[in-house]
This record gives sequence, structure tokens and C-alpha cells, in this order.
Amino acid sequence: MTVMKTSMRNFFAHKGRMALSAVAVLLSVAFVCGTLVFTDTMNTTFDKLFAATSSDVTVSAKGASDTGQTTSDNGRPPVMPAAVVGKVRAAAGVKAAEGTVFSTSVTVVDADKDSLSPSSGAPTIVGSWNGNDARTMKITSGAAPKNSGQVMVDADTADKHHLKLGDEIGVISAVGTHTARISGIADFTVTNPGAAIFYLDTKTAQRTLVGQTGVFTNINVTAAPGVTDAQLKKNVVGELGAAYKVQTAKETADANQKDVEGFLDVMKYAMLGFAGIAFLVGIFLIINTFSMLVAQRTREIGLMRAVGSSRGQVNRSVLVEALLLGFVGSVLGVGAGVGIAVGLMKLMGQMGMHLSTSDLTVAWTTPVLGLILGVVVTVLAAYLPARRAGKVSPMAALRDAGAPADARAGRIRALVGLVLTGAGGYSLYLASATDQAKQGSAWLGLGIVLSLIGFVVIGPLLAGGVVRVLGAVLLRMFGPVGRMAERNALRNPRRTGATGAALMIGLALVACLSVVGSSMVASASDQLDKTVGTDFIIQSDSGQRITPQAVKAVKDVPGMARVTEYRTTTADYTTPDGKTLKDTDITAADPTYATDLRTKTVAGDLKDAYLPDSMSVYDKFAKAHGIHLGSKIAVSFKDGRTAHLTVRAITSSDGLIDAGSKYTNITTLAKYVPAAKMPLDDLVFATAKDGRQDAAYKALKSALHGYPQYTVRDQTDYKKALKDQIGQLLNLIYGLLALAIIVAVLGVVNTLALSVVERTREIGLMRAIGLSRRQLRRMIRMESVVIALFGALLGLGLGMGWGATAQKLLALQGLKVLEIPWPTIIGVFVGSAFVGLFAALVPAFRAGRMNVLNAIATD
Repeated sequence: MTVMKTSMRNFFAHKGRMALSAVAVLLSVAFVCGTLVFTDTMNTTFDKLFAATSSDVTVSAKGASDTGQTTSDNGRPPVMPAAVVGKVRAAAGVKAAEGTVFSTSVTVVDADKDSLSPSSGAPTIVGSWNGNDARTMKITSGAAPKNSGQVMVDADTADKHHLKLGDEIGVISAVGTHTARISGIADFTVTNPGAAIFYLDTKTAQRTLVGQTGVFTNINVTAAPGVTDAQLKKNVVGELGAAYKVQTAKETADANQKDVEGFLDVMKYAMLGFAGIAFLVGIFLIINTFSMLVAQRTREIGLMRAVGSSRGQVNRSVLVEALLLGFVGSVLGVGAGVGIAVGLMKLMGQMGMHLSTSDLTVAWTTPVLGLILGVVVTVLAAYLPARRAGKVSPMAALRDAGAPADARAGRIRALVGLVLTGAGGYSLYLASATDQAKQGSAWLGLGIVLSLIGFVVIGPLLAGGVVRVLGAVLLRMFGPVGRMAERNALRNPRRTGATGAALMIGLALVACLSVVGSSMVASASDQLDKTVGTDFIIQSDSGQRITPQAVKAVKDVPGMARVTEYRTTTADYTTPDGKTLKDTDITAADPTYATDLRTKTVAGDLKDAYLPDSMSVYDKFAKAHGIHLGSKIAVSFKDGRTAHLTVRAITSSDGLIDAGSKYTNITTLAKYVPAAKMPLDDLVFATAKDGRQDAAYKALKSALHGYPQYTVRDQTDYKKALKDQIGQLLNLIYGLLALAIIVAVLGVVNTLALSVVERTREIGLMRAIGLSRRQLRRMIRMESVVIALFGALLGLGLGMGWGATAQKLLALQGLKVLEIPWPTIIGVFVGSAFVGLFAALVPAFRAGRMNVLNAIATD
């Protein structure tokens, strides 16, 4: 009880000093809990949606995926004859069966040809209005479509794009473009996570999406009273046989949930990873806080030991304070986590993914995990300071506060740090020297961990040298005030090292990712310059294939030297070693593609791969299956016949663009695949005649104005798009890393605040002999800047080393250009100085307001 009373008294006596550490725990726990609540809520939303939209049993074409959203290579969904509906109705236990048709491989535009598709990545769905949809959609204005001139739109899409009854929209599919006017607007009775949905009448949907009537993509089956879904499925399968895919409502919902599960898991674990980084940074803050509090209370602890307190009691007293800190911070963090989850839901709503707070899901495991994490991490972080407190002797009561450091412990720490740093550096060297990506990745991971721990351990040793250099460059110009700031930073190297290390972690990751991102962009640009010999690339950013009408429009553009079609499909391969490879990619292109993409070959001439009944393979594939020039491969095309193709060229795997592709001629593909099943183009390449590039670029854009689903890019546009994609990803990561950097800034603030308290008497004496308030505040600000720049130097140097090593591994995948983003690195370094200035504002202000006499009288 005495230990508890002492701990409680000390905790509340120093509550101001504990506040920033509590905020660090709060932020870290809040991020963990917020992530879990947000992803659990998304799961709940999708579960309800899929459960509500699934019929008792669903029948779909054999080629459809488990989610029913697969589109064939020809851009049209797999279908089945309308006669199947009658067979299903004849099955025992069927109350009703209704045929529907829908597709997700569509683009919908308004009258100005602006896309109405979601920007969040959610699908655009066009289908026939049916009874199953009527269960989850309520028509709020107008009426359902009754003829080819009418279309109904969901209310969320109508609100977002300001659509109203009578507005004209266009549905663009592989079949062509169908225009209609909005006849109705329907609202979801369940939460819509962001999809844009458009309804046509059944015959119009068939003609628009498939190109023929009398077919359906799905049949929604309703069970008669007393018939289970499983029994109904068994009866339907008995009637239809194995010719079609038959799923119960649960199977359909599970398949849909699995489809989004991967995305949710990636989001969840990525965000938890950044929360872990924030926790790691928070550990340094907590260690610093308790180390300084123990040092400031050395005399008090010595007196406690002198009056009979044991080492264990002193140790437990500090740990109980940490327990209280962790508990308070964690409880507040759990509450803040729910707030973060709601904020993320609102943010997703702005991006088009609508999540209702009525679905907010807080599992009992979330607050429990948050409390356990916060308390355990805080207590573990406080263990070393607590152990140090237990070692304070009764004689310490006769000395000034602040026991001298253990020189032997410092030497051991330096030795351990040097060993760990050396081991980390050697691991990074092995990673950069390997010729196998998998092995190199393992060495890279080990090198990052060891070098990071090594720098943390060796931080106090590095602080002495680095701070002196920074002081000579930045502080000496400020005269005595600058020298005092430098000496204050050097007074306790262990404290400076730990404070700098907290900032170092976040900035090391920023630098590493910046180097990797810049190198990826530079490598891709270099590959484009070296290998791509075409002027323009036409493709759909939403993944739609290119229709023959659009291809014809490209070919009709005047001033073109050549137009190359490029399409992919799958086939089953039987290789010379007797192995059968299922669903293996094959690329069919015009022979001019050998000029458009200057692919390096290790045997043969790539142009020969476009001869009749010929193909190419890449070198690793050839080596794995005993293939050489002249080998025959049996290629059983999807939706077609089996061809025996002769290998005429073997390409190098040493590239970035189209690495690992196997090529054949489009005419060869057409020989074995029926015209109705021929895949559409994924891409079209166009090359203008010499000197006519600018005119051809404008003409291409004009020719494809009626096809807004496709984008025309020249090589400059393509490089910019690539840079923007990587830049958006990096900005997202930087945003998540900001949490760790915020916690690190709190660490600098806390260190300065506690060091000001520790130096209260010293500050009073300096003020008494003539140091002005302005000079005092400047001294503290400069001390903070030096500490921040020390952490930035370590972090940026370490991060660039990690990034350069990672690029060596990426070079094995064709990304061979190392580019250091110096503007970003320099900007972060300069920004760190401002971080130091910001962190010192409050401690400097408080120091400047100290009463001189009271400060001198402080014990």
C-alpha cells in the first residue's frame, strides 16, 4: 500500500510532465483501435450488403467468377440461354426464378461525356431492373425503366453528379454506346459502399451489354416455404447438371466478401504497421520521460532508501507510475480510436465510399487489445529507468540531483551498438550483392532491423560528434548563447541520443521510400526511352478493353505510320518436358509490335515469333521447361482450339516492360479462336509519320472524343501518369508516417520541458548574471534545433542507405536506375529545423517566465 501511495503521489505531482508521454500512448493506441474499428465496420457493411442482395440460390454461366462479375476477354459477360430459366422453375422447391443480365465492364457518361463512375475504385454496374434488386432499392422519384429510352440511376450517384429526371446519359460497353434518359432514381435500403448502379429494362440490357436478346448472366431463384437454400441448390443442380454455376445465398455472400477481404486486410495491416512504428517512437519518449524523472528525483529516492525502502519497492513505485500512465493514455486512446474510425468513414464518404455510422462496429477485443498494448508497452519502456531508480543508494541523498552516468555501462553500450551497426551494414551489403530477389529481401529486412537497433544503441556515442559538428556550423555564430545551447545538448548524450532516435525512425522510413519511389520512376522512364519505339499509347484506365470501332477510329487518323493492336488471353500449355500449365498468359499482337517495343532476345529474332503458328517465350520459362529454338508447344486457347506453335525466339527476362511475356501473332490467335470469342485489345499503339507527331496527337484525341473510356497518352504523358501514381502512394505513406513524427516531436517537447525543470536553478543563476529572457529562449530553441537536426541526419542517412540497397534488389526486376531525390531529402532536413523550433516554443516560453529568485532557491 505504501508503494501505491508513493506512486500515486509522484504521478499526480508530476502530472504535467507525464502529459506528453500520455499523449504519445493515446495517439498510438487510438491509431490501433481506430484501424480495427474502421475495418470491422467495413466488414459489417459489406456483410449486410451481400446478405441483402443475394437471392436464395443464384445460377450463373460456367465462365463466371464466384462473385458473378467476370467479364470475358471479348468485353462481354458470360451468358446462358433464357431457356435455362424454365428448367430452373421446374426444379422441386422453387417458388420463383427470374433471369437478369448485368456487367461491370462498362463506362457510363453524362451528356458532356464526363464519367459517372466512382473515383474510389468501386465498380460501375449496369444491369436489368429485377425483383431481387427491388428488395434493396427503393424508387424515390420517377419510375423504373420500361423501354430502351429509359434508365434508372441510384440516388448516391445522382446526388454526386447532380443528375435529375430527364437527363441524358450514355452506357458504353463492348457492344457500343447506348443513350437513354433518366426515368427514375432509386435509393439504397442498405448501405452502399460506393458503387454506381444503373438499371435498364431487360431487353435493352441484353442488347446493350451482350449484343443479343434471349440470354441472361444470372438467374435469381427464390425457395418455396420450408425449403432450405442447400436443398434448393441440390434440386437445381439435379435439374441442370454441371453445365452452370449454382450457389446458395451464403456461398455468394462469402465469395463477395472474400473478393473485398484482400483489400481490407492490406489496409488493416498497413495501418497497424504504422501504428507499430508510432508505438516504437513512443517507447523512446517514455524512456526519456522516466529517465529524467528518476534523475531529478535522485535525492528523493536516496532519502526513501535511507529510511528503509528496498530496491524492489523503489523499482515497483516507478513501474506503478508507468502503469498509471499507460492506463490513462490507453483509456483515452480507445475513445479517440472510435473518433478516428468515424473520421475515416467520413473521409471515405468524401471519396465516394459511403459508410453509415449505424454500422459502427466496436468488437470487445478492440478496447481490450488497446488497453493491453498501451499498458504493456508503457511498463516495458519504463523498466530500465525503474531498474536504474532501484540502484540509487542512500548516499545519493547527500549529493545534488542527477547521479553521474555509469562509464562502464556507456562503454558496453557503445560496443554493442557498434557490433549491431556493423552487422546491419554487412547484411545490407549482402542484400545488394545477391542475384536472387527472395534471398536479398531477407538480408535487406535483417539489415534494416539491425542497423536501426544499432543506431539507436550507439546514438549517445554519435551525439557527441554530430552535435559538435552541427554546433560548429550553426551555433557558433550566435556567440555564448549558441555555445551554451551546444553544451546543453551534449550534457546528457544518452538523452540526446534517445530523443534524436525517436525522430530518426520516422525520417529514415521517409528517406528510404523517397529513394525507392524516385528510383522506380527514373527506372521506368529510362526503360520507356530505351525500349518503347511508339509515339502514342491508347488504353482504358478503368480496365475496359478497346472495341473494334475505337481501333478503326485510331487507324483512320491521318498521318499515322503504323497502328499496333495488343491483346492478352490465357491458354493451357503442354511443354516439351511433358508438363501441362493451366491458365497461362499469352500475348497476341501485330508484327509491328517488335518495332514498337525493342525487346532484347537471347536466341532467335522476335519478328519470327509473328510468323504463322509461331511464338516466343522468355528465357527463364525456356530454361525451366527445356525449350529451345524450334521446340513445339501445344497451346490450348481459352474458348478456342489447340495449336502446336513453334518457338522462333527466346526473349530476355532482364527488362521492366512486358517482362515474362510470351508473344504470338493476332492472326495465329484468330486461326484457333472463333471470331465471336476473340479477345478485344488491351492496348493500341500508334506511331506518327516523321515530323507529324503534334498534329497526330491532336487528331487522335479528336478521333477518340466519342470514346471517353479511353485515354491517349504520348510518352511524356505516360511518364507523368506513372510518377503521379507512385507520388500518390508515397503521399499516403508519408501521411501515415506523420503519426510517428508527431509522437517524435512530442518527445522533443517533453525532453526540453523536463530538462528546463532539471536546470531550474542553473537558469536562475544565468538570468541573475545577465542572461536576458530573449537570449534564454533562443538558447533553448537552438538546443531543440540541434537535437532535431541530429535525428534528421541519422534518419536521412540511414534511410538513403536502406533505399539504395532496396534499389539494388529492384534492379533484379528491371528497375536499374538509382535516383536520390535530393530536393525531398534537403526539404526534410530543413523542415526538421523548423520542427525543432516548433517543439521548443512552449518550453522556451516557460523558461523565460521563471522568477529569477525562486529559480535560484530551487533545491
